[in-house]
Amino acid sequence: MNQAEKQSAGGSSGQDAIALLTQDHNKVKKLFEEFEKIKADENAEDEKLDLAMEICTELTIHAKLEEEIFYPAAMEAIGQLDIMDEAAVEHAATKDQIEQLVLMAPEEEYYDAKVTVLKEMVEHHIKEEEGKMFPMLKKASIDMAALGQRLSQRKQELQMDMGMVGASMRKGQPGSEQTQRGPMP
Repeated sequence: MNQAEKQSAGGSSGQDAIALLTQDHNKVKKLFEEFEKIKADENAEDEKLDLAMEICTELTIHAKLEEEIFYPAAMEAIGQLDIMDEAAVEHAATKDQIEQLVLMAPEEEYYDAKVTVLKEMVEHHIKEEEGKMFPMLKKASIDMAALGQRLSQRKQELQMDMGMVGASMRKGQPGSEQTQRGPMP
């Protein structure tokens, strides 16, 4: 099965590691876009809170997947390069920003600015991973399908631990009340 076939293999359990992580990237980018659309609306505090907490939860799970499984495999395949060090530093900064954000309310000063800064940090991180790290890994001798399976299984565990039902926390679905508490980074 070639890379394109792996990526189109259906649900996240059939995806290779890069496809799964890229799917996470795309999901969080869309959530940030949704936040941008409503951030000026003074009557959208509840929706802003829901979106911000979903963003924080998705990022927390994603970071754990990368730190526990993906980055160690990547370092084994391509070595401890500067890009790996930068990713670790970016994760630490993102976690700090998330910790601040989950303690705030949407009506507080700088709330929207903190979400925007988080967005910018994440966009930079995504650009680095997708533009530099992933291409290196595609050339390396690494079983992306097996790694994708490990990531998918761990993601499901983390979602269950965080009270998420399935892969979605959208309003009106079971588990959405968990977004009020925020993630546990």
